[in-house]
Amino acid sequence: MSDTPIAMTIAGSDSGGGAGIQADLKTMSALGVYGTSAITALTAQNTVGVQGVEIVAPAFVLAQIDSILADMNVRAAKTGMLANAAIVTAVAGRMARAPGIPLVVDPVMIATSGDSLLTPDSVDAVRTALLPRARVITPNLPEAAALLASTEAKSSAEVIEQARALMRFGSRAVLVKDGHGTGSDVADVLIDGDRVYTFRKPRLQATNTHGTGCTLSAAIASYLARGLDLPASVERAQDFVWNAIRAGASLGVGHGHGPVDHLWMQRK
Repeated sequence: MSDTPIAMTIAGSDSGGGAGIQADLKTMSALGVYGTSAITALTAQNTVGVQGVEIVAPAFVLAQIDSILADMNVRAAKTGMLANAAIVTAVAGRMARAPGIPLVVDPVMIATSGDSLLTPDSVDAVRTALLPRARVITPNLPEAAALLASTEAKSSAEVIEQARALMRFGSRAVLVKDGHGTGSDVADVLIDGDRVYTFRKPRLQATNTHGTGCTLSAAIASYLARGLDLPASVERAQDFVWNAIRAGASLGVGHGHGPVDHLWMQRK
């Protein structure tokens, strides 16, 4: 067996290539990690919206995960679109049997286009089954509010308060993303145990933001697979996504919210 770092993404497919499994695998490859995947749903999707969804049976999602774990030394994993409560519960139970694999949970609920990617009755399953298994969860501001059945945080103090509240669901760490905020800087807040970190980048005025959440969580998982600790993984992942957004402005893909440029490092 080689020392090649391997990561796994458990998420939905984006036929437009900007988010989901496709974004995750592009990110992992760009960061020198061998990416594997378990697909939870097929979407007919582009930069404008989601036109259709076909959900994979939970048993076959688990079959994909088992196939990977039986053969490969997966060093980190992430979840994205899990579609419904049955898949959420199945994935959480399976990953609980692999406690040595750090799990990055991106609680995907709404696509950038505004389309729903998680059934409403699944939110409680995410809270009770999936979050306790996570090494870190990565909600944006609306997702954090939805998980807490609260209003969206408006200040840095409220972001920290909501991150601490989310910790009570059992995750070892919480990263609240500030991409939906309004300040001149994006200030992502990470609470890891008792420590609070704030990672800042100048806010980019861009419309090519399709897949940013998937890309960030995949980058965190990639850096964890490469052996970095969580704060360093988050810091480097934020830098990767920031540069991918900046570079993606020139891609000109689609007529809606275009994708980020996952290959920006290779184009430098």
